[in-house]
Amino acid sequence: MTASSVRPVSEREARQVAEAAREQVWHKPSFAKELFLGRFRLDLIHPHPAPAPDDVRRGEAFLAKLGEFCATRVDAARIEREARIPDETIKGLKELGALGMKIDTKYGGLGLTQVYYNKALALASSVSPAIGALLSAHQSIGVPQPLKLFGTQEQKDRFLPRCARTDISAFLLTEPDVGSDPARLATTAVPDGDDYLLDGVKLWTTNGVVADLLVVMARVPRSDGHKGGISAFVVETASEGVTVENRNAFMGLRGLENGVTRFHRVRVPAANRIGPEGAGLKIALTTLNTGRLSLPAMCTGAGKWCLKIAREWSAAREQWGKPIAEHEAVGAKISFIAATTFALEAVIDLASQMADEDRNDIRIEAALAKLYGSEMAWLMADELVQIRGGRGYETAASLAARGERAVPAEQMLRDLRINRIFEGSTEIMHLLIAREAVDAHLSVAGDLIDPDASLPDKGKAAARAGGFYARWLPGLVTGPGQLPRAYAEFRPPADHRHPDGKRSARPASSGYRDLSPHLRYVERSARRLARSTFYAMSRWQGRMETKQGFLSRIVDIGAELFAMSAACVRAEMLRSRGDHGVEAYQLADTFCRQARIRADELFGRLWTNTDDLDRKVVSGVLSGAYEWLEQGILDPSGDGPWIADATPGPTSRRNVHRPIH
Repeated sequence: MTASSVRPVSEREARQVAEAAREQVWHKPSFAKELFLGRFRLDLIHPHPAPAPDDVRRGEAFLAKLGEFCATRVDAARIEREARIPDETIKGLKELGALGMKIDTKYGGLGLTQVYYNKALALASSVSPAIGALLSAHQSIGVPQPLKLFGTQEQKDRFLPRCARTDISAFLLTEPDVGSDPARLATTAVPDGDDYLLDGVKLWTTNGVVADLLVVMARVPRSDGHKGGISAFVVETASEGVTVENRNAFMGLRGLENGVTRFHRVRVPAANRIGPEGAGLKIALTTLNTGRLSLPAMCTGAGKWCLKIAREWSAAREQWGKPIAEHEAVGAKISFIAATTFALEAVIDLASQMADEDRNDIRIEAALAKLYGSEMAWLMADELVQIRGGRGYETAASLAARGERAVPAEQMLRDLRINRIFEGSTEIMHLLIAREAVDAHLSVAGDLIDPDASLPDKGKAAARAGGFYARWLPGLVTGPGQLPRAYAEFRPPADHRHPDGKRSARPASSGYRDLSPHLRYVERSARRLARSTFYAMSRWQGRMETKQGFLSRIVDIGAELFAMSAACVRAEMLRSRGDHGVEAYQLADTFCRQARIRADELFGRLWTNTDDLDRKVVSGVLSGAYEWLEQGILDPSGDGPWIADATPGPTSRRNVHRPIH
């Protein structure tokens, strides 16, 4: 089967596959879900949840070891220069236990919490993003996490000790002609006695070049005794018929061990199937509910590094008689980096602690953290390059060669770019979050706007919708956000005291900002957001899913409101324990003021935009109406198919698999 002859799938069938894979029921409360419904449930995140003392002790102890290792045994310049993490570095990470950060101690892992796992990723990736990607792909989406959630005890006993200390794992879903539309998945796993025979080609297999164990998504044909459907399997990379055909190279993350893997009649024991047949996509999506948190964690680390370099450089570099930081044009960029870094850390720490406590459903929070973190980190790195000027565009090696500090600003920009694509592109994240955000509406009124629903089903939906909206709509009219003294606990008293009872050296009147107006803004905006969503559903009904521009803006507004909430809650937590409270309030206030400007602009663009005009231009581009505009250039791209042939069969290429033992 060639890439171009992959089984055609209708839009409706693709939606049905995606819908069947998502978690259908909300068993636990969700702050973000409530936010999109216009209900500001501050009680779900405030007071800020705190880790257990023993978790802190173990986490801090490992961070100290990891920090020393990265500072003394990781040569980031060599990784960039050779486009490979040296074997001795990976072996050192194994000896340190870094492969088993999230694996329970009874299987030989470190058993760190999500909070400290993310702190470790931020630390490691600040030295080399390629190392962060290696560790994250192994533990966040590789073999350990799916087995933790869905594996049998026998599978955990067999594989987790290996993953904790010696074996690197990878997750294989994407194919040459299958990205975010898994309904078209072409890799098959055909039952054969007590085994499955695996055939197909997987693309962009992060860690795949060096992995010992793989989680592979493949389609099991429906047959007698087999439910069939997309299923998940643990596959030994050393199995006969597994070939790593290519090690891919990218604009950034040059040390990434990412490749193309072919399976030809690979025999996989049925005991290696994770969960039942047909549960593969559900397993993948559930794994990503917390797995996605690794990317914003590393983005937060990038923000901290950007802030450090911006601070040091802007104080040292002078123009027109004063440091460039004192020029407003540059100072605004530094303020944005500092305030946004504070907010990203607030988002990732809050979401991670919520994941550890397991009291809330964080599927939307994790997705928002990934979306917001990847977009904002890219902007911060871009601003850093601008602050550095020509030196920002120059490579670290070139800077060092002429005697200056080797600051890899341009590398950071290149390395961060993939985060807007990794583990769900920004566009896909918008759609995923939007689907979850309107779940309550579709649950009660979905059949009303479904053209295929029967009249009896539409009648039942109308009754359900009437009851739901009779209760819900009145709550969108007024709320605490209209009360001048609401959220007064975020307005520190003038006689501020530390938790130990001592008077603060810097009381509220000498530096604290008032955060309560920002929370009132969030509450009012949440209701406004819900009203806008309801109006759009009433206006477009079944066509709502095609209004991707509108849905993206709805999600982006929600992301800003979530980040504002997290920033305020974090600032109050730091104030309450006497830990840089004044500075935290200042950063939270600045961030919220910046975020409010962005959110207000997005609200305006909900109804004033060029979406309809854009669609017409796109039609013209695709029809060739504007082809004359492309004249006057030469295309150096070369020949070759847009999508590589992925016909199943034996390989014709050398195996470049490189296990590290």
